[in-house]
Amino acid sequence: KSLPEESHLANGDNGKMASSLDKVNDAMTLMPQEPFHKGQNLNNGMQTIDKDAFYVNQSEIEAHQVNLQNLCRICGGSFKNDPCKRSHPVHGPVDDEMQALLRKKERKATSWPDLLNKVFKIDVREDMDTIHPTIFCHNCWSVIQRKFSNVPCEVYFPRKGTMEWHPHSTSCDVCGTSSHGIKRKKQDPSPQGGKRLRIIAERARKLMHARSQKQVNSKSIMKKITNCKKIHLSTKMLTVDYPVDFVKSISCQICEHILADPVETTCKHLFCRLCILKCLKIIGSYCPSCRYPCFPTDLVNPVRSFLSILNTLAVRCPVKDCHEEVTLGKYSHHLSSHKEKKE
Repeated sequence: KSLPEESHLANGDNGKMASSLDKVNDAMTLMPQEPFHKGQNLNNGMQTIDKDAFYVNQSEIEAHQVNLQNLCRICGGSFKNDPCKRSHPVHGPVDDEMQALLRKKERKATSWPDLLNKVFKIDVREDMDTIHPTIFCHNCWSVIQRKFSNVPCEVYFPRKGTMEWHPHSTSCDVCGTSSHGIKRKKQDPSPQGGKRLRIIAERARKLMHARSQKQVNSKSIMKKITNCKKIHLSTKMLTVDYPVDFVKSISCQICEHILADPVETTCKHLFCRLCILKCLKIIGSYCPSCRYPCFPTDLVNPVRSFLSILNTLAVRCPVKDCHEEVTLGKYSHHLSSHKEKKE
């Protein structure tokens, strides 16, 4: 080809290349705009989702706290099951009834955290309102009362151990069971003994029941014989709540009152002089406690150390409108002063 034709073809190719490059540049300028707008939309969507999730979590936590106020801190029981709706604060001073009982037992606990730590071995001082309830039920209060009193009662703790509390989660036991309390885990049934062991246990139970019934009947008969309610002091008049075994050691084996003019038998049992003499006269010459042969001439005074302990015991005066506490040794003198005032 000639030179003019070649230069014309080269110019044509350059024009095509330039036009194609312009199209590419236009496309490149237009392309980044769409992804930028899409990214902004995605970020805005994520922010709204996070806000919604935050509000949902916040509302769930608030509902969780409301449900916690319907449950006992110690046993996890629901207050909706108690018709009286009785509850006690976990943090705070002890109520007057429990304070009087502790004073009688010579204890010095003044706040509920101290008592809960002593009875249930839990420390509630580090509790968080979002995880732990702030009140406990009256049943657990009765368990504490039973711990510090010798009065028998049928109150029982509904769990083997205290309740363990955890933060709110998707599988939260508190939010699902707040109406009826938190359920205990199912325990494997204990293997029972054979038929022969059950029969032996049943016979032993019946025999023990029959023996205890006989003892109760004989005691009631002896109490009717002595009839010393108006003469002797009841053990309930003691100002201090002593252990059961100590109270038994200072009370008569017949009338179960505080020993008055105590005497000791040859079998080392203690009775009021008036009570044992009446029983020996009506029932026969044997000890009412162990059936050992006993005669009025066998009765002796207990050792002096025992009598000194007995006379130092403090009792409340049973006379109406007299709340004075006197020792047992000075009780007869105190009682005679009331008689002189009446006269």
